[in-house]
Amino acid sequence: MAKNENRRRALKNLIAGTAALSAGTMLSSFSPRTEATPFLLKGNVNHSVCRWCFSQLSVEELCIAAKDIGIKAIDLVGPKDWPTLQKYGLESSMCNGAEINLVNGFNDKRYHSTLLKNYSEMIPLLAKAGYKNLICFSGNRAGKDDETGLANCTEGLKQLTAIAEKNKVTLVMELLNSKINHKDYQCDKTPWGVELVKRVGSDNFKLLYDIYHMQIDEGDVIRTIRDNHRYIAHYHTAGVPGRNELDELQELNYPAIMKAIVATGFKGYVAQEFIPVKADKIASLRQAVALCDV
Repeated sequence: MAKNENRRRALKNLIAGTAALSAGTMLSSFSPRTEATPFLLKGNVNHSVCRWCFSQLSVEELCIAAKDIGIKAIDLVGPKDWPTLQKYGLESSMCNGAEINLVNGFNDKRYHSTLLKNYSEMIPLLAKAGYKNLICFSGNRAGKDDETGLANCTEGLKQLTAIAEKNKVTLVMELLNSKINHKDYQCDKTPWGVELVKRVGSDNFKLLYDIYHMQIDEGDVIRTIRDNHRYIAHYHTAGVPGRNELDELQELNYPAIMKAIVATGFKGYVAQEFIPVKADKIASLRQAVALCDV
């Protein structure tokens, strides 16, 4: 117990010593944190962070860091970690645990029975906990053309929309790049995902627009968001190329992208999903949030 308490105290000291950013520029320098210079967010963006990207921290340590920065939620956690988030007053902004994996998804009828069972059981758990979003995946093509994948996904997802609507839970399919990270993944372009949303025909099925992934596979991020925001329930970030920090080494203009998202009236969450490579992981997270806080 003493060891755990010392670890928590050390983490708090690390956070307290992390420099504060000016959010006005990507290359802002750090200055010491004091009571007179708190880290203040504008309130236009609901910030979250993906659990798996900070696996070197315990869930509790990540919650402590998130609270200090002003992050409201943690992404991609399942039921076993919800009590820890609740302890710190944080939301589970994108829940997981019902999917089989990223490869075997709704585009293959062989997995429908397992997926329907998993999601039918998980959706009421989200509702009971007060959470709204549950991630899902198309799965890999494995030789299936676009139309077959769309038809199979539609058939499977339509069997879940009634229970999702009843529990006020949104099933959210993530757009992933198939060029670099997820070879053969089918839901790899916004038009394919949008067509699936239209076919399912429920307000309780939408897309997770991962800015990193879609920059790689299709680009034209801001125009795509403006044209398709009504089909998007959630956003993820990361630097391109590399999926690392949102710094001067990557190509995306995140303040401009965030302004475009805010301009659509979006009230959901934007989750940081970069893999930090710098020594001070929490400083990297703080910098990313400041950059995206428009």
